[in-house]
Amino acid sequence: MERVLVTGGCGRLGRAVVAELVAADYPVTVVDRVPRPDWLPDSIPQIQLDSRDVGQVAGALRGCDAVINLGAIPRPWLHPDEVVFTNNTSATFAVLQAAALLGIKRVAHASSASAYGTPYSPQHSHARYVPVDEDHPLVNSDPYGLSKEVDERTAEMFCRREGMSIACLRFHWVSEREEQLAAAERCRTSPDLDHELRNLWSYIDIRDAARACRLAIEAAKEKPYGFAPLNIVAADTLSEVPTEELIRRHAPDIEIRSALPGHRGNFAIDRAEKIIGWRPLHSWRDPE
Repeated sequence: MERVLVTGGCGRLGRAVVAELVAADYPVTVVDRVPRPDWLPDSIPQIQLDSRDVGQVAGALRGCDAVINLGAIPRPWLHPDEVVFTNNTSATFAVLQAAALLGIKRVAHASSASAYGTPYSPQHSHARYVPVDEDHPLVNSDPYGLSKEVDERTAEMFCRREGMSIACLRFHWVSEREEQLAAAERCRTSPDLDHELRNLWSYIDIRDAARACRLAIEAAKEKPYGFAPLNIVAADTLSEVPTEELIRRHAPDIEIRSALPGHRGNFAIDRAEKIIGWRPLHSWRDPE
């Protein structure tokens, strides 16, 4: 089997991605700047390094065939603005540069629905239309969303220059079932309309997010696809109110471009199915 390098593999999503790859019999190498976690099996090598250093990353990449790039500061308020932006963008460039130097053509990169500019904007902001597709404008006012937008432009450049296939997976609130149930209850009993409109009542189960990472590198082997920004979002919302009613009641200025029957999610996810064969398998509405 081909060996896969997972940057940021000791993080929350990294743990799920490593489990997904191991279940599919992939040899895995984990790189992260943090010490080796207790949950990581002894059979999986971890290299502790700074993913902003091309040389260190290239050394870790030797013998690997594909990369899943998860290493980033995950939210804007954990560090000063300049640290969030420069860390995320320099790490992405370094990982892609190292892969290019070694002739590795397949990368799954953790982008974010924050690239659209709405979740962390200092002013209230929401989508211009639903379902939000990958062509929706990116209008950022915060360092984290901007870093994701720049990361995607960086990925596009490497695809153009090196003939790489890079799936920029626009995850939306990666979460586990217990968190989803709690969020759905908050939506029902104590709605925060500013937060919910920014995020369009959306989420993605961590298992579906991890599977998208695996499918992205597998699909590129079967049929190279170049630069591919893809929404990786659940097929439904966190609300018990029908989706179109939510939009018309709380944000009538949002254009509804196609029907959203029942509790269908506000993000278009058909491109991910077309390009990498992914669709969400999990919902907070699933029976226990």
